[in-house]
Amino acid sequence: MRKASVKRATKETAVEVAVDLDGSGAASIATGIGFLDHMLDLLARHSRIDLDIKAKGDLHVDHHHTTEDVGIALGQAIKKALGDMKGITRYADVHVPMDEALTRVAIDISGRPFLVFNVAFVRAKIGTFDTALVQEWFQAFAVNAALTLHVATLYGSNDHHIAESCFKGLARALRMAVAIDPRAAHEVPSTKGTLGGSRQPSNG
Repeated sequence: MRKASVKRATKETAVEVAVDLDGSGAASIATGIGFLDHMLDLLARHSRIDLDIKAKGDLHVDHHHTTEDVGIALGQAIKKALGDMKGITRYADVHVPMDEALTRVAIDISGRPFLVFNVAFVRAKIGTFDTALVQEWFQAFAVNAALTLHVATLYGSNDHHIAESCFKGLARALRMAVAIDPRAAHEVPSTKGTLGGSRQPSNG
């Protein structure tokens, strides 16, 4: 069962995350940040990964700590749920349009955390949400899930659409990359025989 849960508590936030990689895309999201809740609901729906996320943070300061810590905890939960990574497809890339915006997302479940985020927003905020926090969330998620992740918005003029295409792109890429390849269901997809600490048994 590819499920995991993570709890993260600091002086700034308290976050609880549960994931099921083989779910139906069900989501129960409550971070106290409406725009982030919306993006995470999209992530669940389009990845088909069940997400249960609860967060309480110092929103009287700003949205930064809660947004980042949700990314950290979700990344850790995804990594934990992947286990030994046997059979995963590992790589995926997608182009996702959202009206006038188009974003490309490429992913490698490599065990080597790295983010390239080539996304430009038009304004500083989407409602009350700082657009700079979109990259902060992706950085926290990629590092803690131990993913190589490239996100590039090729064009777009509406900040909501740009952000939504990024999250939907991640969702679709994750959906493909975590899927089990039936032709290699018992193999770690690496010539090293290991991904991020997972190891494929030797035959001799």
